[in-house]
Amino acid sequence: MRLSTDRVYGFPIGPDELWARIGQVAEFERWWPWLRTFDGDRMSTGEVWRCTVRPPLPYAVRFTVTIGDVHAARSVSATISGDIGGIAVLHIEPDSSGCLVRLFADLAPVKQTLRALSIAARPIVRFSHDWVLDTGARQFLDHSVPSLGR
Repeated sequence: MRLSTDRVYGFPIGPDELWARIGQVAEFERWWPWLRTFDGDRMSTGEVWRCTVRPPLPYAVRFTVTIGDVHAARSVSATISGDIGGIAVLHIEPDSSGCLVRLFADLAPVKQTLRALSIAARPIVRFSHDWVLDTGARQFLDHSVPSLGR
């Protein structure tokens, strides 16, 4: 089962400010409690991040993110491998209220147990995937723009 995602999130800060904040990789585990482990230094081409994500279900997903092309305050691409594999691309563009962030990802389970789970419980796997993305966007906003009073 492949999980293709195409999501757009609005942020009340400009692309440069968003980029500066998303580059604070040392803060990722604090921002995102479901990110159980994170080993990464910076947002730059060739960087390899090791991650463990614990969605709201009784399993953890371990994977690496290899950062591809980086265009500061515009876009970043990545290759994902491990329990899941695929690609992800993040595009940032200015908007009248700040910026829009578009996330495209095409992922598939690689680990046998996740493949079986994705077939047997597809709606639950989709929910879990979407929950991580949507909750992550909200938590990023809460931590990076605390003046919104959330």
